[in-house]
Amino acid sequence: MSLAEELPTLLPQWLPQQRWFAAKGRPVREVAVAAVTSLLTEGEPLLDLVLVAVTFDDDSPVQHYQLLVARREHLRGDLEHVCIGQIGNCLAYDGLWDPAVTEWLLESVRNGRTIGNVRFVPEPGAKIAEGAIGRVLGVEQSNTSVSWGDQSILKMFRRVAPGLNPDLELHRALRSMGSNEVAALQGAIEGELDGQPVTLGMLQDFAANSADGWSMALASVRDLLAEADLRADEVGGDFAGEASRLGETVAVVHAELRQALGADEADPRALAATWHDRLTTVAGQVPALTEYVQPIRDVYDAVAALEGSIPTQRVHGDLHLGQTLRTPFGWLVIDFEGEPSAPLSERVKPDSALRDIAGMLRSFDYAAFHQLSKWEPAGDWTDPYHDSQMAWRAREWAERNRSAFCDGYTIRAGADPREQATLLRAFELDKAVYEVLYETRSRPTWAQIPLASIRRLTMESDPAG
Repeated sequence: MSLAEELPTLLPQWLPQQRWFAAKGRPVREVAVAAVTSLLTEGEPLLDLVLVAVTFDDDSPVQHYQLLVARREHLRGDLEHVCIGQIGNCLAYDGLWDPAVTEWLLESVRNGRTIGNVRFVPEPGAKIAEGAIGRVLGVEQSNTSVSWGDQSILKMFRRVAPGLNPDLELHRALRSMGSNEVAALQGAIEGELDGQPVTLGMLQDFAANSADGWSMALASVRDLLAEADLRADEVGGDFAGEASRLGETVAVVHAELRQALGADEADPRALAATWHDRLTTVAGQVPALTEYVQPIRDVYDAVAALEGSIPTQRVHGDLHLGQTLRTPFGWLVIDFEGEPSAPLSERVKPDSALRDIAGMLRSFDYAAFHQLSKWEPAGDWTDPYHDSQMAWRAREWAERNRSAFCDGYTIRAGADPREQATLLRAFELDKAVYEVLYETRSRPTWAQIPLASIRRLTMESDPAG
């Protein structure tokens, strides 16, 4: 039997154990091989790039995943944990964990190889790592990344869909602008799925000695809550200066994307209608949202009543503190794939820059109240009138950093996003509605965080605090 015949019998058990598999808990009906490209056919390791189609018992849409299946007669101890199973006389395993495989992938990008429908495409003038051993980074949930020293990092997309991945598309656009706000693109791996182009991986500069914005924000909140009598601006770990600089970075990215890819306009009534539909769907699944449905609809209706059109452009689409890195030289924005649950056709559409700004404002709330939830019961701090010192200080931190981010954005954009209060609040509410559904399904103890924000947003007039 061939790899294409034997591999599908092993994957229904192996796939759900992988952290990047997006359908955990859903019964898999069948795993079929959609495409195989043999990359290394002699000696060891053998290597095949495999695209698989996963169908489910609930008849939900088919999902496609990419595997780099390597095979050796015997596995070293450091590869046993990624073993898929026996195929013929060899053991198959996830090849991204094998330095021999990743060295070949890096060389293929450098040399611009084409094998079958798989193309390794270097960026002109890119400086690609040499002489370093590839190492898998263990921090990602939805993809797998391999780094070589402090020079290059290869992100292999695990779940793939026909079409150009916006992460690659937008990085190419930003590279054409000479952007310093993203890690420079070095190359890409591209193929075909169902007769259409598909993005398999992208190689970038590695942001060495960096820290992600989420971890930095959590540390700042922790410092504040640990102090008995200091305000947010008095604590050594005050984050507001970084929040302001991050706002400047996001504004520059928006300007560069607008210059590279152009601008468009949207009808506020159509935008509000989309939000209404999403709210109806979520409210039907989350009873805790019921009491807020009408106040949320009132905000959406206020957007529908706005005169004129709404400026749109290509944006990040899923911006939050975890999508940012602080390097010794400044902030970088990463992962331009867009909202993971949205189809590719939606993720590549122009949108208002306020969507990204709202995402960051929501992220500051999350950082503050995620930390607070470790100190106080949710039944207390989710009440906007609850006046414990801890709750007051967490709100102060969130408000201070939300405001600082908007201040920084204004410096570079030349316009304050808070001046569009109605629209900004609606974008933030729409994001919080999505979060309520996600948390209810995935992390029920976190659901009070977006619910508390919805309560605040439907009561106040200044969404940025």
